[in-house]
Amino acid sequence: MQVGAAFIVTLREGIEAALIVSILLAYLKQLGRTDRAHVVWWGTALAIGLSAVVGTVIFAVGAEFEGTAEQVFEGLVTLTAVSVLTWMIFWMRRQGARIKSDLQEKVDTALVAGGFALAALAFTAVLREGIETALFLFAAAKGTAVDAGGVAGQVTGAVLGLGLAVVLGVLLYRGGIRMNLRTFFRVTGSILIVVAAGLFAYSVHELQEAGWFPLLTATAFDLTETLPDDSGVGAVLRGLVGYN
Repeated sequence: MQVGAAFIVTLREGIEAALIVSILLAYLKQLGRTDRAHVVWWGTALAIGLSAVVGTVIFAVGAEFEGTAEQVFEGLVTLTAVSVLTWMIFWMRRQGARIKSDLQEKVDTALVAGGFALAALAFTAVLREGIETALFLFAAAKGTAVDAGGVAGQVTGAVLGLGLAVVLGVLLYRGGIRMNLRTFFRVTGSILIVVAAGLFAYSVHELQEAGWFPLLTATAFDLTETLPDDSGVGAVLRGLVGYN
């Protein structure tokens, strides 16, 4: 059950990116400037491509390390992912209501500045979501997936989450469905806080193994016999929050 965490985060990040693109396109349509819509799509495509490159590089670099260096790299990247994920959740809670108006103001400015500015607006907004996703998927793959089946589960979850986000994004833009985004972000944010806590524990564990935190290394309790992490509820918890 390695699907859950990857599915939730890619669904949320994908919806955020789709929402941003939808707001930009809808506002251009409202202004009668649909002739600039292709610029938004170019910026979006470049952001998605660069995000994929960043994710590939992170995984490739991580695969080059061994022993202590590997533990330090994975611990630091996971800690970065936890920090970014937590910041994103609380930022969305504070600023979510202003996203639309802020983006519309930036579109007005970008239209005056030229096509490059509009493409840059879409590029930076979507790139942020993409890099957050890349960092999280690396952290989740290392923190909750230790075998080929676990990695396959993470990939499946990520693909399903992104696929559903694209479908929902298109339907939202075309008015095919109505969705309470406030509730959606609140619920997924609450789940991801729990996921982030599990990843934080994993990052601390890796840094402890590397000798960075020599304190609190003794086993406090062992639930292997009661709740093993390779089957049943334990496997679900492992896939979602890194239970070990």
